[in-house]
Amino acid sequence: MQQSAANCRKPIRLLAIFCAMFLGACATVDLDAPKEESFALQDTADTALGRRVAQNAANRPQGESGFYFLFDGLRAMAARAAMANSAERSIDAQYYLITNDQIGLAFVRELLKAADRGVRVRLLLDDIQTKGYDVGMAALDSHPNMEIRIFNPWASRSARFLDVFDFNRVNRRMHNKSFTVDNQVTIVGGRNIADEYFSAREDVNFGDADVLGIGPVVNDVSTMFDEYWNSKYAAPVEVFAKMPKDPAAALIELRERLEANVEKIKQTTYGETLIADITDYLQEGSVAIDWAPYQLVYDSPDKANKKLAADAKNITTELGAVVEKAEQELIIVSPYFVPRKRGLEYFQTLIDRGLHIKVITNSLAANNHGIVHSGYMGSRKALLEMGVELHEMRVTAEVAGVARGGSGAELATLHTKAFMVDRQDIFFGSFNWDPRSVNINTELGVVIESPELGAMIGERVDEGLAERTYQVILNDKGKIRWLDESGEETVILDKEPDTTWWRRTKAQMGRILPVRGQL
Repeated sequence: MQQSAANCRKPIRLLAIFCAMFLGACATVDLDAPKEESFALQDTADTALGRRVAQNAANRPQGESGFYFLFDGLRAMAARAAMANSAERSIDAQYYLITNDQIGLAFVRELLKAADRGVRVRLLLDDIQTKGYDVGMAALDSHPNMEIRIFNPWASRSARFLDVFDFNRVNRRMHNKSFTVDNQVTIVGGRNIADEYFSAREDVNFGDADVLGIGPVVNDVSTMFDEYWNSKYAAPVEVFAKMPKDPAAALIELRERLEANVEKIKQTTYGETLIADITDYLQEGSVAIDWAPYQLVYDSPDKANKKLAADAKNITTELGAVVEKAEQELIIVSPYFVPRKRGLEYFQTLIDRGLHIKVITNSLAANNHGIVHSGYMGSRKALLEMGVELHEMRVTAEVAGVARGGSGAELATLHTKAFMVDRQDIFFGSFNWDPRSVNINTELGVVIESPELGAMIGERVDEGLAERTYQVILNDKGKIRWLDESGEETVILDKEPDTTWWRRTKAQMGRILPVRGQL
């Protein structure tokens, strides 16, 4: 009898599991739930940042903004910390991901410190990497001066695979990255908030870039942020999360973690250098700002809705117009570069117009998403045959900031997303030259019109190519080869550099998967 009862309980348990999975799969997020609109603060000219910006902007031509490039990962983190320390009225932060690591926790601590001073903090975060964060997000959201919203959240908070039935929605992510303080200073670019973006990991770091901006561009970024913040896709935490019983207690516990983390960082070479960089930023005149005409470009948040995406404002329209201005040269830096048939045809039309096209992307060894390399590698021969100059980032390339931070990381991944037309129109942002950036994710960036800055960036690219990349070529038999020109003599490699047989095999196998449109 006991064995019979146990056998009966097994199908009951299986039925209960199936029902739970079915109900989880049917869970939805009420994106139409009511929420209060809010907008960027405009009365911030009398803040410390406002006064510094006014001094720098005096007598500048209308329509120009001031820019400062952030290539060094440590300096990029220090800039954000210095801005947060200087905040008096507001911080608006928008990111694809904030990771639960030392940099992610340090960043959240800066936001919380500002909120404690009375600064209004709005944090808009994509839901791509928030699994397990609901309690922490609810704790932060309980602070009277902080509000957290999540873009296009998963309905299933723990078993996210259950949202496969809602794939067309959850597949569309907010890839934008912006950080704006007192509506006076902003940072946009390619960096998310995690150790690897700020030269802080021991194993691998990302070569990335941001642009700090002042002047009219800041209000443009704030307008963009408000569009996303007030859109139906930006859900308050209580709409989708399983809320803790005592958010105040959860916030106390989170504070303890944040403080323990920052004390640990202070004991490292990275922390010492970071504090020195923050101090430097806080000094008057420490940053040399270059002024130039510009254009802020971004997708409509409606791109997150497959039914509305076709008619929504798409960043490619504005970026395409910039490329069409090219008369001589197009330089593309894209870590994830996946041209499909129409993309190859587009490059051919540019080549036929007489343009020289140079593409810098990741090698297989340097690519942190092997499947993306699978999507790219089949296009290499066609690109080379039409005359595109192709370079792939070395996994051993030096990443700016790593040596100063003392992390000792030996591996590198290219993460900068940029392109330049005739060395005078320069784009930096979140946009990759791949189907996901074009058709699926929302993106953001700024186009700066400056021959002076273009010459500086172009020189930086030219000087680093031999040391940081392999040039990909076709030999006399039409076979793909890699040129290593880092030494006194050129070495020709006949296999994907710095890879194992198994990694090359996996990349080749990935080519047969029908996923290129998702990469």
